[in-house]
Amino acid sequence: MRTPSSSKKVVFFFPSFASSEATAPLGILAVATPLIRAGYQVVLIDSTITPDFKKRVLIEVQDAICLGISLVTGPMIRETVEIAQAIREWNPDFPIILGGWHPSLLPEQTLQAACVDYIVRGQGEEALLELVQHLESRAAPDFIAGIGFKRGGKLIMTPERPLKPLVEMPPKAYQIADFDAYERGCGRRWAMYTSSLACPFNCSYCTNGGVYGRKWNALPAEQFVDETVDLTRRYKLEMLWVVDDNFLVDLDRARDIAEGLVRAGSQYQWSVQATTNLVSRLSIEDLTLLRRAGLHQVCQGVDSGSPKVLQLMNKTFQDFDQIYESAARCIAAGVRPSFNIIFAFPGEGSKERKETIAFMMDVCRRFPGAEFWTNIFTPYPGSPIMKKAAEIGIEPPTSLEGWADFFPRYTQLPWLKGNDHARLQTTRDYLRVAFDRIPIASDTRDPITRLVQKTISLPARWRLDHDFYKFPVELWLNQKLKQRTAAMKPAVDAKRLANTPAEAAC
Repeated sequence: MRTPSSSKKVVFFFPSFASSEATAPLGILAVATPLIRAGYQVVLIDSTITPDFKKRVLIEVQDAICLGISLVTGPMIRETVEIAQAIREWNPDFPIILGGWHPSLLPEQTLQAACVDYIVRGQGEEALLELVQHLESRAAPDFIAGIGFKRGGKLIMTPERPLKPLVEMPPKAYQIADFDAYERGCGRRWAMYTSSLACPFNCSYCTNGGVYGRKWNALPAEQFVDETVDLTRRYKLEMLWVVDDNFLVDLDRARDIAEGLVRAGSQYQWSVQATTNLVSRLSIEDLTLLRRAGLHQVCQGVDSGSPKVLQLMNKTFQDFDQIYESAARCIAAGVRPSFNIIFAFPGEGSKERKETIAFMMDVCRRFPGAEFWTNIFTPYPGSPIMKKAAEIGIEPPTSLEGWADFFPRYTQLPWLKGNDHARLQTTRDYLRVAFDRIPIASDTRDPITRLVQKTISLPARWRLDHDFYKFPVELWLNQKLKQRTAAMKPAVDAKRLANTPAEAAC
């Protein structure tokens, strides 16, 4: 039986999501602030920057009240299970709390896992504080809205906690993040920032509506300017990724933010996400103002070059004239247009895929500097398309552990297997080679590597134009160049190579 802890420590574990471009986990920074204000000591352990992270967690929880883990659907579940199992072996009664997108979208299934004691659903700032206070006093949590727990072998879900406007939420606890360690791994000093929640559109693959609904709400422009200027100066950050689902819903707010940043003399760069129909409403003058304010990239979900597939995705608010207009205006203003593509959405065939590739080639040739990032469709929980899972031949995992392999890079679908899957992956590899993409992490390539990769981009474009991928010597050469670059880079994340997925069920 666990004895009450005399300390006021809460330990958070963040499983690895992207080792090469990692930064502080925004969800944990959000829920940490109310705890710190209430007098609790918060310890954050991010597996990406913490060698031997399991040992560190086991040391820190010795005198803690509980362990909290934040995660999204996908590979993060592996390390979540690994840590939870280690905690169970040390002390079966020590409280383990899961929060984030995956527990919010699949609360019952997540709580069914033997290694999980509590879940926090949706906005967790108030719910987690109340839960920790109850754990500390060993009181029953029945009246804490927005959580789930177990009692007598039964799952108990308390009523939903109403969503609060973002302006009423406390600021993120950036002070608990080790930005020096993230910079050593990534090569750049950057952070994420949220200025609005939700999106008014209802794309059929998107999970946003399952957590935030469709009611967009945002911080005022003045607060955005004050907080981000202070944040970047305080922690010497060179870039912010504004992770709003749709930053440009209110264009006047975007203009006010830009004007405020210019007046404040801000020095940081920032990126946003927005739907193309909203980006295309910006004039070149608007985009030039945003560029003066530090905006250097607008990421847009084009998702397909096929009108048929866009209809199936419920993206009727977007057309190709807007996409081209958006790219043209961004390039003219010196802002990089970055477009996302989803391959293999249900209903996409060879014809539609070729339309998409031809569209991507055309955009990149007409607007040098534009870039595309591609994924293979993944049917995530909480998205509208998942309501048709049985109809399209998808069998959703029946356990927390089963979702670990649901990640676009690895997904094979009922209509995309074997040679077809391999061919699409090869196509995606050639798209990476054909046109430059600029990641967040610093560019560590030497001049010779850059020159060779630039040279092989020409035959890569020919292959894409002609849909011919036999004898992919360019991909072989590109892989050798990557290995050469990696060998020249200091090993800052060697522990990732030693990790193996947890094999036993939790």
